[in-house]
Amino acid sequence: MKSTNLIVTQLLWLSLLFAPAMTLAQVQPRQDLSADTANVIPADSVLPGQKNPFTDAQRLEGDDKRFLKRAVLPAAVLVGAGIYTIQGSGVFSSFDARDARNRNTPDFSTKIDDYLFLTPIVGLYAFDLLSSQNRHDIRRQTGLLVASGVLSTAIVFPVKKLTNIDRPNGNPTAFPSGHTAYAFTIATLIDKEFRHKSPWISVGGYAVASATGVMRVLNNEHWMADVLAGAGVGILSVNTIYWLEDKIAKNKGLNTALIPVVLPNGRPGMGFVLQF
Repeated sequence: MKSTNLIVTQLLWLSLLFAPAMTLAQVQPRQDLSADTANVIPADSVLPGQKNPFTDAQRLEGDDKRFLKRAVLPAAVLVGAGIYTIQGSGVFSSFDARDARNRNTPDFSTKIDDYLFLTPIVGLYAFDLLSSQNRHDIRRQTGLLVASGVLSTAIVFPVKKLTNIDRPNGNPTAFPSGHTAYAFTIATLIDKEFRHKSPWISVGGYAVASATGVMRVLNNEHWMADVLAGAGVGILSVNTIYWLEDKIAKNKGLNTALIPVVLPNGRPGMGFVLQF
């Protein structure tokens, strides 16, 4: 009976985390339209395994209304839900989740959540090797992933210091959850790159991200509020980077390259080239 109550308790707020994967109106990815990009996919093309053709709207991330709908609003809902539940009010608060955890699984402890959120990256690059349907080439994907992670970090850690909320285990800097933010950063990027191939790829990525958040609560490392806000940060960060990339690149491509160079001291090194 205790385990049943715990499952019901977690599902109440887990549904908020898992919602992005189940939204049928999620933005479908665009293909690179650069004139110097190989294998250009026209807007009316249908790739193997893709149910519907690409449209101009699906290929463009720079539209402000779509950015508001797909990034700002979902992030605001998740962060707002986190702030609301941390007050201890409402139908189900962060304190209720903590109490349910302490009653049902007081000895729960695992380190899996420290690594689980990284596993979708393996899937990301595996899909790159096995599929020609990814939205960007592997170099640009890596750049977008790194930029999204940097933006998530730039949001998470200053907010942690600013809010100065203790974790349920007594440790400092709880809000928002960094693990969850990074988990949803990776899941959202995978969703953008491969959802047109199969929505189940997106479901898998968001499932891993949601499991990471749940385990942070079960490990007594975070409040439910921290996890909800972290999910919002991850979703917002990726969408913001894609929106900016589209604004800057203006459909002309944004390419990077690593090239071997000779450093001033005569030693070999690597140079990073960013071409707009």
